[in-house]
Amino acid sequence: MGGFFGAISQEKDVTLDLFFGVDYHSHLGTRRGGMVLYDREKGFQRQIHSIENTPFRTKFEKDLAEFRGCCGIGCISDTDPQPLLVRSHLGLYAITTVGIINNAEELVEKYFSDHGHQFMAMSSGKVNATELTAAIINQKDDLVQGILHAQEEIRGSMTLLILTQAGEIIAARDKMGRLPVLVGKKEGGCCVSFESFAYHKLGYENAYELGPREIVRVTAGGVETLSPAAKEMKICAFLWSYYGYPNSNYEGINVEVMRYRNGEIMARDDVAHGHLPKVDYVAGVPDSGVPHAIGYANRSGKFFARPFVKYTPTWPRSFMPTDQNVRNQVAKMKQIPVPELIEGKKLLFVDDSIVRGTQLRETVEFLYESGAEEVHMRSACPPIMYSCKYLNFSRGNSDMDLLARRTVQEIEGDEGQQHLAEYADARTERGQCMLKTICEKFGFDSLGYQSLDGLLEAIGLDQSQVCTYCWTGEE
Repeated sequence: MGGFFGAISQEKDVTLDLFFGVDYHSHLGTRRGGMVLYDREKGFQRQIHSIENTPFRTKFEKDLAEFRGCCGIGCISDTDPQPLLVRSHLGLYAITTVGIINNAEELVEKYFSDHGHQFMAMSSGKVNATELTAAIINQKDDLVQGILHAQEEIRGSMTLLILTQAGEIIAARDKMGRLPVLVGKKEGGCCVSFESFAYHKLGYENAYELGPREIVRVTAGGVETLSPAAKEMKICAFLWSYYGYPNSNYEGINVEVMRYRNGEIMARDDVAHGHLPKVDYVAGVPDSGVPHAIGYANRSGKFFARPFVKYTPTWPRSFMPTDQNVRNQVAKMKQIPVPELIEGKKLLFVDDSIVRGTQLRETVEFLYESGAEEVHMRSACPPIMYSCKYLNFSRGNSDMDLLARRTVQEIEGDEGQQHLAEYADARTERGQCMLKTICEKFGFDSLGYQSLDGLLEAIGLDQSQVCTYCWTGEE
């Protein structure tokens, strides 16, 4: 995924605001962090560090003494080294992006193959998406027209911040509004952020939320719209289900409140269909499954408990190591049981989602080895049938990396791939068959997925405004 933060002030140095604002986006990425500030005397000052094995905060603390400026932008990135400094006929500017370019090679071929252009390649050999975005922007005569041009040409999504020598920040939300861009304001300055809570902690108040495709200029005095918002929006549902931080709000809807509501709806529907098992405790798979589980427990009348907790001081996120075997071992080492809440107990766990299922088996085995009598599983979102092509969530080499798609293939082969909607619906024969197969494979005593209607009810936006591609395959 990735996240960004920018800050600008009339007179004050914004280094610390930028540092803490970017750090508060660390839950959105684990590979690289970057900061760039602009000062009229010192010019642009930039630093990029790997954060794969060390948190953003510790990598950048030593740089703070060297940074100075009344405006700056920074990012947490799961892909490219950024922010980048770009020199072109549009001037010298810094740029950071969040998104995906699915047609990068086509764009390089279309615009740059005959002009001697070279692009920074990542270790995978792919083009740096931020650099390519800047190159497309530079095809036009001004930044606004360049950004609109890039967003039209890019297949995928592209949200970005640009820091100029004029001492202003240009912010652009992707054309379908799949990710949020919010502006905060306090006396003498403004900020722009992916996460709202990041600026609340720094004394900023909500000032503005960009619409889809909207481009704004952020100065110390406020926000000016440079290109108006589009009417159509497809914001990512996983902002609320999984990767959004609990105290963030998107489109006016709080993440934690949505998760409680989502769990309540799952429990309501389980009760209505006679699917609520007799269990001693309802629990959440730490950490993002916990609020969904609280909602489920509150509605079902079952006691909420934490039969195991994660030990996170050494490995804050289990998918940080690049090697899958190491990730699996780290995940196992982090699971610390509470025997008094497991031994001889019937447990129902709620997870935020079931994507590839790489750690599910280990979790269930861990619970049974710790003495659980029964383990029931609920997913707080529908079965994921399609890898995301707009963001970095649920991306893999193939749709067959996804547990639901693999299971369909195992059950019915290629024919099953023609009936994915049926398999995703627990009310159908195929849907029941998929649930039974996954239960047998992983050792669950029962399995249930939230319905798409239930998820959308919990979010509270009209379905036409929410991206549900990973469940339906429909754009």
